[in-house]
Amino acid sequence: MLAKIKQFLGMEAKPKELASKEEVEKVAEEKAKPRIGYVHLSGCTGDIMSLSENYDILAELLTNMVEIVYGQTLADVWEMPEMDLVLVEGSVCLQDEHSVKELMEAREKAGLLVAFGSCAATGCFTRYSRGGQQAQPNHESFVPVGDLVKVDCAVPGCPPSPEIIAKVVVAVINGDMDYLQPMIDLAGYTEAGGSDLQYKIVNQALCIGCGTCAMACQTRALSMTNGRPELNEDRCVKCGVCYIQCPRSWWPADRINKDLGL
Repeated sequence: MLAKIKQFLGMEAKPKELASKEEVEKVAEEKAKPRIGYVHLSGCTGDIMSLSENYDILAELLTNMVEIVYGQTLADVWEMPEMDLVLVEGSVCLQDEHSVKELMEAREKAGLLVAFGSCAATGCFTRYSRGGQQAQPNHESFVPVGDLVKVDCAVPGCPPSPEIIAKVVVAVINGDMDYLQPMIDLAGYTEAGGSDLQYKIVNQALCIGCGTCAMACQTRALSMTNGRPELNEDRCVKCGVCYIQCPRSWWPADRINKDLGL
C-alpha cells in the first residue's frame, strides 16, 4: 500500500518533519496537479462541508494544489473521468443500484480510493439503520465502502475536521507515511469504536493517559477515569476517530529501531 501511494506521488518516503508552507507550495509548483474526484453516497453531506467550506484552512488545497475533476457539487461534469484519487463520502446502500454502480466505477477509474469520513470508513451511525424510512423504505442495508471495494486509505471523522484533512494532504505531499499509517490500517478495518481503545491500547499496557481520545470524541462517548478512557457505549457511533487520534494506536518499530541504531 505504501508503495502504491508513493508511486502515485512520484516520490520516496522521507523521515522528516511535516512540510512547511514554502515546501508544500514548491512541491505543488513542480508536480502536475493530482486529479481529484468526489463521490457522495449515503451520508449527511457533513464531510463535503468540512472540505469545501473551510476556505481559510483549505484554500491552497482546493485552488492551487489539486484539480477537482468530478463531484456532484464540486464539478460540472456528468461522466466520471479517470482520476488520480477519489474521495468517497457516506456508506453504500446495498439496495441502491445507482450508488453501488457509482462506487464500482470510482474504484475502476481512480488510482487511489479514500474512504472520506466515518460513514464511508466504518459505517458510523448508518450501521444502526433498519430501513423503513419514509423517502425510501426499501433502503435498509448500509455498509462501509470497504465491504464492497478495495480502500487504500481512510480518513475518519463525523465529519473529518479541516485540520486533519489539511494535515493528511501535507503528510502525503511530504512523504510522511508514518503519519498516514493509522489511516492506511483503518482502510481494511471496517469495524471501529471506542472499545478498540480498551482491547488494543489499555489492555496492552500502551495507554499513557494523555486524554487525546476523549478530546477527539465527537459524541462525548469517552471520558477519562483514573487516567484511562472510559466508554459510554450508548453514545458511541463507531466512527473510529478516538482510535486513530490515539498516539499509541500505531507503533513504527522499524523507524524506532533505525533511530536507535538497532
